[in-house]
Amino acid sequence: MRILTKRRLLVALPAILAMAVAVNAREPKSPLVVTDAWARATNAGMPMGVVYLTIRNVGSREDTLESAHTPVAARIEFHRTIIDHGMARMRPANDLRIAPGAILEAGPGGLHLMLIDLKAPLTAGTTVPLSLRFKVSGELTVPVSVRPE
Repeated sequence: MRILTKRRLLVALPAILAMAVAVNAREPKSPLVVTDAWARATNAGMPMGVVYLTIRNVGSREDTLESAHTPVAARIEFHRTIIDHGMARMRPANDLRIAPGAILEAGPGGLHLMLIDLKAPLTAGTTVPLSLRFKVSGELTVPVSVRPE
């Protein structure tokens, strides 16, 4: 067994650091943190559902939410609810950029993810997977809790 002297440690240090960088490179961590992802329960025969969530960018680069998919719906669209002449209306939401340190919040009465052509009702107490595609960070899959309406 060899004892590392200061000199040997200094010689070995670059190799040790290179190994640490290689390990971290194989296991990238997303700078995007998704919390409180939930959906409203739906009744049988309802063709649409809704998902709400919060995305925090803890990284140093801006990212953009480009698309989403889930096995429980044919497609997902991003919408914003706006009040127009006293009526709530949905409009497509585009350009969902998340600056470094910023939060993108999707919640009732505002931005939301509309699940189109549900394949089965969303049942309270269950969890469904949701995959989010980002321009920089790639795909991130999160569990979505289904809550009672």
